[in-house]
Amino acid sequence: MSHRTRLIAALDTQSVQQAELWAQELSGTVDALKLGLEFTYSCGLDVVREFSQKHPLFLDLKLHDIPNTVAGGLSALRDIKPKLLTIHASGGRAMIERAKAALEEAYPDAAQRPILLAVTVLTSMNETEMHELGVSGTVRDQVSRLGKMAISAGADGLVCSPQEIDLLRQNLGSGPALVVPGIRPAGAASDDQKRIMTPAQAAKAGADWIVVGRPITRSENPAATARAIQEELQAV
Repeated sequence: MSHRTRLIAALDTQSVQQAELWAQELSGTVDALKLGLEFTYSCGLDVVREFSQKHPLFLDLKLHDIPNTVAGGLSALRDIKPKLLTIHASGGRAMIERAKAALEEAYPDAAQRPILLAVTVLTSMNETEMHELGVSGTVRDQVSRLGKMAISAGADGLVCSPQEIDLLRQNLGSGPALVVPGIRPAGAASDDQKRIMTPAQAAKAGADWIVVGRPITRSENPAATARAIQEELQAV
């Protein structure tokens, strides 16, 4: 990965028209577009495929199932060709190993292969909620455990909150790609994110990609907001 922190705009909508409008407005101002469960379930994979043909795509479906099912699901995405895609690290070592093997088979050319990202602990979760799931220790402990396991199992990178970038860099070095949601420009509402940071703070900590959704898409001028974030990142 380059040392430049890249910007992903999250297009969280059920409307093809709205997503297309945002994509047009943000063309040339962001490095990738994120489409997730909401858009994919409401608009379908054919529409997602069309977006991927026009824009660098972060397909954030967070697959989490038995190893064979996840491997089959990733193989079925071969003609979409996203730049990045996600699975849950909590699916375990065997699931991650099968996921990586499925991508290697589906994309023999490594240069065309999506970056396989393992999600550690969702940025909407705090320690209390994590303990309710039966996970002991701190959020940072769990992120560290899942992150080490996922990378050793073959994941190319991790999705983590800004608060764990430093920890993962200390434990895993500069190799794994770190994709960081929970980014809020100074003065923006935190919405449902609980472990947040500004773009500049995340870049200084070592994020390779940051994901920004509502602060961009809900602003009066999404392109201007995205440009301002890019300028903030470039100034780091």
